[in-house]
Amino acid sequence: MGEMSFFLGLQVQQSDKGIFIHQTKYVRDVLNRFKVEDVRIPGTPIQLSHGLCPDEDGETVDVTRYRAIIGSLMYLTASRPDIMFAVCLCARYQAAPRVSHMNAVLRILAYLKGNSDLGIWYPHDDKFDLSAYTDSDYGGCKINFKSTTAGCQFLGDQLVSWQCKKQTSVATSTTEVEYIAAASCCSQVLWIQQ
Repeated sequence: MGEMSFFLGLQVQQSDKGIFIHQTKYVRDVLNRFKVEDVRIPGTPIQLSHGLCPDEDGETVDVTRYRAIIGSLMYLTASRPDIMFAVCLCARYQAAPRVSHMNAVLRILAYLKGNSDLGIWYPHDDKFDLSAYTDSDYGGCKINFKSTTAGCQFLGDQLVSWQCKKQTSVATSTTEVEYIAAASCCSQVLWIQQ
């Protein structure tokens, strides 16, 4: 059958130096589907001080379109850890999306338009030191004040796992938030080691 170049929407480019996994074709399809054309390309998928909240007084938007965009973006997180936090944040508002939420989602699409060819690079080398990083915010969710934990794990220089998840309980201090994040990261590392 030859060398793998396309698998479940993931494009795979193999060379002597390594393997590059990306979803450039899928990004273009998503941008065409949702008609993202002449937009200003932002430097980040979400504003640093985004201020996304339930926005009960905001004008409602088409729920079906919002959910379709979120679903498409969720599939992209398979090769795009750079949009993971922004997509997960926007996914919290699928029940009753407002204009502010749609604007945040459209910003992610605009970011993708300017960065459609990014992906994950796995160089050929013999480094297999496992390292992990994690961080969290404190009470970042404006719905129930739960914190969000994000983390990534590397084997050598290769990113092998990444996640972004709202914590299951409300923490009473920043220290507690960091302990929960560290515990989540440790469980992921133990799973990778097995």
